[in-house]
Amino acid sequence: MRSIWNGAVSFGLVTIPVRMYAATEQRNVTFNLVHREDAGRIRLRRFCEACEQEVPYAEVARGYELPTGDVVVLEEEDFEGLPLSTAHRIEVLQFTPAEQIDPVLLGRAYYLEPDEGAAGPYVLLREALGRSGRVGIAKVALRQRESLATLRVREGVLVLETMLWPDEVRPAGFAFLEEEPEVRPQELRMAESLVESMTADFDPSRHHDAYRRALQEVIEAKVAGREVVSTGPPPEPGSTADLM
Repeated sequence: MRSIWNGAVSFGLVTIPVRMYAATEQRNVTFNLVHREDAGRIRLRRFCEACEQEVPYAEVARGYELPTGDVVVLEEEDFEGLPLSTAHRIEVLQFTPAEQIDPVLLGRAYYLEPDEGAAGPYVLLREALGRSGRVGIAKVALRQRESLATLRVREGVLVLETMLWPDEVRPAGFAFLEEEPEVRPQELRMAESLVESMTADFDPSRHHDAYRRALQEVIEAKVAGREVVSTGPPPEPGSTADLM
């Protein structure tokens, strides 16, 4: 793995230099846009609506559109003066019981590796954090954007997981919450019994991306010039049980 960020974890008077690595990756089958007639690659171009010309990347800037329709153009030096104290620092603000973190707030995960000479304090923090049953709540800036984050232990490694800010989570204001149907006690017991009968420990290795596998087989069949054969009929609609 290649590190994507160098900085330090800081809390109180303690500073631990670390390197950051992406902890996850998406295994999607990727495609290019091509011309159906000759499979030529379709390229997206930067085209200016005002002068009706293609614009080189060196002339591209970021603009903020005002309610009036006018645009404020921002240059790179405008961003350099912004207060971003966590540009190379993971600032731990507090330690919190893990169960208090709503999973809907969590984003991407990153492994933290101790930098040269920092293994001692890194292990001390890892052990103290692991034994406490808590997670660190921190602030960190990645790609010129400051985020909240959690700091926890996974398989002997400190993991930083970015979080959304509270105002980035939409409220669940659905109409049915105001007019929920009445649930009879015997119906609730039956639903609870069904949940209980399907309860098992979670084993990630038992779950696979069947769609990605099937798509890869379609591609391999295309390459080999074979006829694509369906792996089985789709489930018939209406074959599932009605919970109520």
